[in-house]
Amino acid sequence: MPSRIDMTDGPEHHRQRSEFIRGLVQRSDTKASLNDRYEQAPPKTIVQFWHDLGELPADIKECIATWARWATSGYTHRLFDEDSAREFIREALDARHEDAFERCYHPAMQADYFRLCYLFVEGGLYVDADDVCVSTEIDSLFDDGRLKVQPLCYDVASGAMVNTARFLSVDAYEPSWIFYVNNNPLIASKRHPIIERALQRATDLLQDADGSVLPEIQTTTGPGNLSRSIFERGAESAEADGELVVLRDWESFAVSRWPLSHRNDARNWRLSNQQRFRRGEN
Repeated sequence: MPSRIDMTDGPEHHRQRSEFIRGLVQRSDTKASLNDRYEQAPPKTIVQFWHDLGELPADIKECIATWARWATSGYTHRLFDEDSAREFIREALDARHEDAFERCYHPAMQADYFRLCYLFVEGGLYVDADDVCVSTEIDSLFDDGRLKVQPLCYDVASGAMVNTARFLSVDAYEPSWIFYVNNNPLIASKRHPIIERALQRATDLLQDADGSVLPEIQTTTGPGNLSRSIFERGAESAEADGELVVLRDWESFAVSRWPLSHRNDARNWRLSNQQRFRRGEN
């Protein structure tokens, strides 16, 4: 656990966060003790989101089908769009969360925020619509209720992601590396404290944002928000170690399909970060 935590959002906080997640990712004891609270498995539900199902791209539909097929094997597959996600939030949470969802100005941001809402309320597996399931089994993802996340590492010096096998090696390190976790996939039991913290932080940031400036997606609702929530939970609670599982082998379950039709237009959040999105922009 980090000492003398810097909770301000400055360089030292980012460094401590990266070092903390590096410790989680590279530790040799990959099976941390299971907190009794998480012995019960999450529901066998696969949840996905695409903002406009009336204009679902054919290539995204193909990706989604690789997850929907698990409905014949005892799983429930739920596909939401902007309208049904808003309705879920309205009925399951409160006006504050609905208002925060309304402030999500891009489909990727809506997906980020909705997955936190859904998993907090119901639990299950959330996976992005552009991931393709390549595994012949997914039962092991549901073996207990701990939060399961995919580790990532970015090299600032080269401006590129670090190969997973390389950064997972114990003691692998470069000063320019940033360790963090993805918010895809997310697997957890309902009301998981890390999901709760990430949802609360995203809600606060969305509601507190200056109306004249659109908040940055990654740090507000995406992997940056989740990584910070994990770090701060670990700093305050000795139980955090038993609440989390790092999926070092996620690529054996799913791969992100590339290229896809939406990656070169406004539907790609990297091209539209802090820019207002409107349906039909492609």
